[in-house]
Amino acid sequence: MRKKLQQTIKPLLKTFLALSLVLALALGHADGALAARSGGRIGGGSFRAPSGRTYTPRTYSPPGGGGYYPGGGFGGGFGFPFLLPFWGIGGGFGGIFTILIFLAIANFLLQTFRRVSSGETGEADYSSNSPVSVTRLQVGLLAQARELQNELNHIAETADTNTPEGRAEILQEASLALLRHPEYFVYAGGGTQQASLNSAEGQFNRLSLAERSKFSEETLSNVNNQLKAALAKDALPPTGELDNPTRLFTEGAGEYIIVTLLAATLGKFDIPTAINSADHLRQALRQIGSIPSEKLLAIEVLWTPQAENDTLTSDDVLANYPDLRLV
Repeated sequence: MRKKLQQTIKPLLKTFLALSLVLALALGHADGALAARSGGRIGGGSFRAPSGRTYTPRTYSPPGGGGYYPGGGFGGGFGFPFLLPFWGIGGGFGGIFTILIFLAIANFLLQTFRRVSSGETGEADYSSNSPVSVTRLQVGLLAQARELQNELNHIAETADTNTPEGRAEILQEASLALLRHPEYFVYAGGGTQQASLNSAEGQFNRLSLAERSKFSEETLSNVNNQLKAALAKDALPPTGELDNPTRLFTEGAGEYIIVTLLAATLGKFDIPTAINSADHLRQALRQIGSIPSEKLLAIEVLWTPQAENDTLTSDDVLANYPDLRLV
């Protein structure tokens, strides 16, 4: 009786062990698929306030003014020691200079009012307590937008990340590249955090590290004009090479591209926190792509996958980008 029971159980145990081995191998591949593989990165900027520089209001001298004026310097504006001797001087000489003095004061007040009205407060406002906005905008696209990867690769290979103008152009070109492919929009998300200049760099770096940690490796990067490229070790073989019978199971049905735009700007800047339509996403891309260079402190553009044959599945998106919403 015992022998018959053992003979019956043994085949079942062998079958169970074989199934367990297959599942373990399959799940092992699935865990690898849940980690985003290759990634691209473009970035640069500085959070340092100018040192040893203070804002000095412009001074004005009368038309044709020049030479030395007490309290005003050579060719400078009018100081109070210069003004007082002419108060009460009658006649043409004193009267003309009194009129010029009033014109200079009126011009100074007018220019000051214009600067305040337009938000141009000078370098005095660029200090450790200056307000900074740290913005993140993420876009998820169908993997059919493969030409987008080529565009981002080209930006990375040719970009100047060391100058404010170059960084503004990177942000503009990356936004334009995304705006050219609205038919592939699937997911979006983003928001803005307000901070002082002292703490903004830490917030910016935390957001950057969070995105970079989702890559197994950065296969293309241009940060502060340091261009680096590497082959993706874990990239999947080209489509059609289905030698691995578990590949369809591990990859899942969908493939995506995720692009992240990070920007730190002086002053208040904000994008909608609830981006739940393609129109809202286009508006946010136009906003972040039009930030002027003089307001831009630092930027990063990150995307995955970067390697041509790499894949980001729906499981990857759910595991690594849970904040994204359908658009």
